Amino acid sequence: MALIGEALISASVQVLCDKITSALFVDLFWHKKLDKPLLMKLNTTLLTLNVVLDDAEDKQIVNPAVRKWLDELKHAVFDAADLLDEIDTEALRRKLEGEDQTHKLTNKVWNFLPSSRNHFYQSMNVKIQELLQRLESFVQQKSALGLREGAGRQVSQRTPTTSLVLEPCVYGRDEVKEKLSKVLLSDNASKDDVSFLTIVGMGGVGKTTLARMLYNDDNVKGHFTLKAWACVSDYNDCIKITKTLLEAVTSKPCNTENLNLLQEDLREQLRGRKFLFVLDDLWNENNQDLNYVRVLFITLGTRGSKVIITTRNKNIASVMQNVPIQYLEPLSPEDCWLLLSKHAFGNEKCSAHPNLERIGKQIALKCRGLPLAAQTLGGLLRCNIDSEEWNRILNSSIWELQFETSDIIPALALSYHYLPAQLKLCFVYCSIFPKDYEFEKEYTIQLWMAEGLIPQVENANKMEEMAQNYFDELSSRSLLQKSNKSGFTMHDLINDLAMFMSRGFCLRLEERESLKVERVRHLSYARGELDVAPKFKPLYGAKSLRTFLPTSLDPY
Repeated sequence: MALIGEALISASVQVLCDKITSALFVDLFWHKKLDKPLLMKLNTTLLTLNVVLDDAEDKQIVNPAVRKWLDELKHAVFDAADLLDEIDTEALRRKLEGEDQTHKLTNKVWNFLPSSRNHFYQSMNVKIQELLQRLESFVQQKSALGLREGAGRQVSQRTPTTSLVLEPCVYGRDEVKEKLSKVLLSDNASKDDVSFLTIVGMGGVGKTTLARMLYNDDNVKGHFTLKAWACVSDYNDCIKITKTLLEAVTSKPCNTENLNLLQEDLREQLRGRKFLFVLDDLWNENNQDLNYVRVLFITLGTRGSKVIITTRNKNIASVMQNVPIQYLEPLSPEDCWLLLSKHAFGNEKCSAHPNLERIGKQIALKCRGLPLAAQTLGGLLRCNIDSEEWNRILNSSIWELQFETSDIIPALALSYHYLPAQLKLCFVYCSIFPKDYEFEKEYTIQLWMAEGLIPQVENANKMEEMAQNYFDELSSRSLLQKSNKSGFTMHDLINDLAMFMSRGFCLRLEERESLKVERVRHLSYARGELDVAPKFKPLYGAKSLRTFLPTSLDPY
């Protein structure tokens, strides 16, 4: 998988372009009197838009105009896919009926065919022309929106982390802190001289906070002769990571790009010293780079040296670890409320405002154990005793909050941005599953395959294997989680993230407030004891449905 993924609709655009330029499709146009130059122009227009999609997806969260442009473009691309599918389907139907013979009809004979048979392809030319004009309008708007071709992926929207303890209070982490402290203070934690402690969890669950607590513990401080903290979330190669480590050790800027010189300098700094390093927010999935960093530390460190690594990706952790991985779970509802109330009331006792305490505990439940969400929402309510404002926060989606005042939005969105486009398609499709819905792996990947979200290959077994790999990848990135049973679920806020990114084309029928079905493509509904026509009346206007899924049935 790529370190940083493309925009969601890039996968759809690539599929369209591959189909348009395929020999079978070009042959179809040649023999059916479809306008081939028009088709090639459509391909060029799609490619022109594709080069600015990464920039648009980065900017959409903070720029409503870009968000609207991207949303409308998604529908245009999906309509293009529907149009090409319609042509494919008609060609296959006529072939099965015997209309496509080994010896193709000449143009002269074609003109004598009944007009009803020829009319379909004539109408396709008109539809392709209309679609092309629609897409060209997006090309004209991209400059006005400041969208740049080949713009760098600025996925990290947060301030780089530091070792400074910023949290005024931490709840619910005493047990795991004590467990990891014992590992840090042991010189025989692993068979290697250097031990790697990996902390894995979803965005906002408190991995960095836990690493800070360990790094600044008084007992830990006295155990190591050298300590250094490096935030490596933006670095995707071993040169940048090595340079960051060296600068963290020397507290001086480093200007060389020579990997060998960097290694030698770092070797001299670490020689004979028992060190503690923190590599915070590691995203680089390249096994070669990860193994390089691992071997570098092992060869440089003295017995008892430690490296703490925080990551959202358990695949990264599995490469680096030589002691058991520490999976960080969400806080309990009680600890979440304690954290939220501390940020909301400061040193004042929340019991002085019983009406706010009642609302606040419901808000804490919405955080579903994420400390960053509790801290963010508590900060928004700080010193505010207006119950109407507290109810507004309670009843609103977290994605309706102001981007500038909510750390949780970029923290969660970062996990999405790092996904390759094909994985994004599969992830946002899961937004049709209701919150707390438990789904089974095989059931889900069959849906993905049926909806064309998995790249087409001739071997069905290979295609299913690819879909399974996609599912495992989403799980390894903490976007899908094992349930208490044998299935999987999505954390509520991750579900919100998927809904935000899939708005307009994925929908749950129960979301009445935003029920606009005209262009919805994937829809689910909670099946009740009595499903009658009035329940589905809002769907009468749906023109593009590809999924109609009951979700209250047992998927097993």
